[in-house]
Amino acid sequence: MEGTPPVVTGRFAPSPTGAMHLGNARTALLAWLHSRAAGGRHLLRFEDLDTGRVRPWAYDVTRRDLEWLGLDWDEEHLQSERLELYAHALSRLDTYPCTCTRREVTEAIAASAGAPHGDEPVYPGTCRDRPAHLDRSAARRWRVPAVTVCAHDTLRGWTLCQVLPAEVGDIVLRRNDGVYAYHLAVVVDDAAMGVTDVIRGEDLWPATPRQVALQDALGLPPVRYGHVPLLHDVAGQRLAKRGGAPSVREWREGGTSAGTVLALLARSLGWDVPDDVSAAELLPAWQAWSLHELDLDRPQT
Repeated sequence: MEGTPPVVTGRFAPSPTGAMHLGNARTALLAWLHSRAAGGRHLLRFEDLDTGRVRPWAYDVTRRDLEWLGLDWDEEHLQSERLELYAHALSRLDTYPCTCTRREVTEAIAASAGAPHGDEPVYPGTCRDRPAHLDRSAARRWRVPAVTVCAHDTLRGWTLCQVLPAEVGDIVLRRNDGVYAYHLAVVVDDAAMGVTDVIRGEDLWPATPRQVALQDALGLPPVRYGHVPLLHDVAGQRLAKRGGAPSVREWREGGTSAGTVLALLARSLGWDVPDDVSAAELLPAWQAWSLHELDLDRPQT
């Protein structure tokens, strides 16, 4: 029926570079709760473009962990099988070859007296007119338009606006080894898969405007973004695979019940739940939490 809004479609998009840890599991849980609370579809998408870091066993371990936790999905996709889509999207954008290394970019920024200073370095445009080193393989950078792009977070109430040339700069969309960049791939995938809602960790919030900018440039439908707090250890450090965070597989194979782990994840958000709970039983808690005005003291730029 004309005018009927699309069915809510969410996704969990892990990188199969190792076993899923509790921080990943909590994000997976919240993304699943959002999709299911809305009566929507939920997708599992493996972000496996960086084949050098992929561990073949991690696909099945992730599937088993999610099934154990009761987090089902309606479709599964692999980014490594979608390279033609990324190539087509790249061909539609104004890009140029760049042969600068990360070190050279950092040194060029440091040497530029008027270089902008933000949360991350902004490429100074060394290769905008011609590649600096003709004997090197080249990445492809997007010549970003001179516009200001704003992203909105529907869960936390945040708004973030960035001036693309000054605060983002020309971003790499395909590395010099041929690997497509995360930002391009997720934007293309979300549109192609009909994703309407993305629930993910707040560490990705600063990058959201550039993804909105790519959606605009490619004429793709907008996505509703919600960013959830990261899970930290007792020392206040973010849980991460590289930091040796305990894996869900260890809990699963060690005899702990899935309901106990789910209760642990829910209580880390301040939810009042039983000691053993199913994912479906957490739906009311999610609805109450997501509708509640969360901590909005974080500066809005």
